Amino acid sequence: MSQPKGKGRFVVGLLLAVGVGLPVVACLVFALLPVPYTPLMALRAGGGAETRQTWVPLERIAPQLVSAVIVAEDAKFCEHFGFDRESIESAWRRYLASSNSRRLRGGSTITQQTVKNVFLWPERSWLRKGLEAWLTVFAEMVWTKRRTIEIYLNVVEWGNGVYGAEAAARHHFRKSAADLSADEAARLAAVLPSPRRWSVNAPGPRVSERIKRIRNQAAALGARRACVD
Repeated sequence: MSQPKGKGRFVVGLLLAVGVGLPVVACLVFALLPVPYTPLMALRAGGGAETRQTWVPLERIAPQLVSAVIVAEDAKFCEHFGFDRESIESAWRRYLASSNSRRLRGGSTITQQTVKNVFLWPERSWLRKGLEAWLTVFAEMVWTKRRTIEIYLNVVEWGNGVYGAEAAARHHFRKSAADLSADEAARLAAVLPSPRRWSVNAPGPRVSERIKRIRNQAAALGARRACVD
């Protein structure tokens, strides 16, 4: 009877080693090399969407977009070590107060979103959140803040089959990411919570208000974006 148990433990150990070890190795690789493909890209491609992505270095992305995304997604990006305690507590309170207690929404930093986009699947679950937390800690140790935002801006979804700042700028504004204006940057950042439903060029009242707020706050970000300069 001990032999099957021993084999079972070996299989579980092997799966854990592969599941944890491969992303760790990939984190080290992606500290230097572009991310070629993500699980979300594969998922969307399986549904028939083409993949439009062109990796560009951070120097070829307008600073206005970097500021707008920080303001929209993680205003304390330069200040925390992967986790924003206040945002997590706020998300937890909303979770406890919600009638739909199966889902925990919000509270994710740019680092958390980046490791999710690069390594994990989009479904909200406690398992994915646990893996995301572990990978966030490791990513914060091996990636600089500048590298993290560079990866994020090259893999984040900005429409059906559109990934990264360069493809988004070409798709929505027919220009390169380097040439985006402050208003165009705010428009792109404003739709990130729901890029396949919210419109960049024909925003509704909710998105229009977000655009205005992001544009104003991005212009005043100042030293709070020093970690990416």
